[in-house]
Amino acid sequence: MSVALLIAAISALLLLGTWLLYPLVAVLTARLKPRAARSARGWQPRVTVILASREAVDPIRERVSNILEADYPPHLLDVVVGLERGCGTNPDDIAVSRVRVVLGDEPGGKACNLNAAVREADGEVLVFTDTYQRFASDTISLLVEDLSDDRFGAVSGALILPGEQVGRTTLVERYWQLERVLREAEAVTSSTVGVTGAVYALRKDLWSPLPPGLILDDLFVPMRVVLAGRRVGFVRDALAFDTREAAPGREYGRKVRTLTGNFQLCAWLPAVLVPGRNPIWWRFVWHKLMRLATPFLCAMLLLSLLVAVSMWRPNIVLLLCVLLAASALLIAWAPTRTLARLRDTARWGVAMQAAAVSAAIRGLRGQWDVWQ
Repeated sequence: MSVALLIAAISALLLLGTWLLYPLVAVLTARLKPRAARSARGWQPRVTVILASREAVDPIRERVSNILEADYPPHLLDVVVGLERGCGTNPDDIAVSRVRVVLGDEPGGKACNLNAAVREADGEVLVFTDTYQRFASDTISLLVEDLSDDRFGAVSGALILPGEQVGRTTLVERYWQLERVLREAEAVTSSTVGVTGAVYALRKDLWSPLPPGLILDDLFVPMRVVLAGRRVGFVRDALAFDTREAAPGREYGRKVRTLTGNFQLCAWLPAVLVPGRNPIWWRFVWHKLMRLATPFLCAMLLLSLLVAVSMWRPNIVLLLCVLLAASALLIAWAPTRTLARLRDTARWGVAMQAAAVSAAIRGLRGQWDVWQ
């Protein structure tokens, strides 16, 4: 076997392992080991919902109103809003009964807003969320119930994107569907790798202040929980509904931020890379690190196949390039509905892989300012 074919085979196996074999093994393992019954059912601790925001008054008010409508006992539920300094929103326009508003710490950013808000929290359990999502009425209760098992230090709910709510799914929605299935399977046998920042709960005694400039609290916080010897769970019925339509441009920016955050996590919390320190090391590698390598593995696979084919039949390479170009033009310009779907899928796919490349460049350079 030529070197080119060997590289192609290794690249293909790694891609299959990342996107098919690892999820399949996780799901099958979870089915063979059903979730144990929870202890301490009926536990109703005091809960503080933490909302870090830099938005205007109306979106924050709407979000807070949705939180306070939860079916959790009102006397055990309150909200603390960590407001970005200099955002122009007046804290007095938000604070009402059961809602406190604090300004974030210097030098600003989400991590500093969270730190300030958690300092004001009275709850035994902290529930974290963002501005543009809405909880189902039982979301907080379900998170708390799952956290009643003291083996678990944190637990995530499920984010439902707008396309899923109307039965119109793009590549991004399908990605999140896979992610929910995978996280649920991981939680049954061990811990999920990360949580959904818009809907997760944490035992307050496991909270430590976040470093300023942190990009992904929803990866940094749960990985610290895992390193401390506790598990991170997942509740598929604890729902948060996103109110914003996903668009390739906005999704590209979001993916650049989140994927750069993976590199930052490895730099700022290097214990996650050590098999003896990280109890879910192999899950972290396949769920997070190998996904970062996807565009590079795809490039290696394509280039090595072209080299192998050129060594076997030199004239075929030109023909293949012409066919690929013609197919791309057909997908880009043909008006049929099927090809339009292919075009949208290709556009989402290119945006997501381009984001991974951009994140790798930023991460390897240590460029953590990804909010612009």
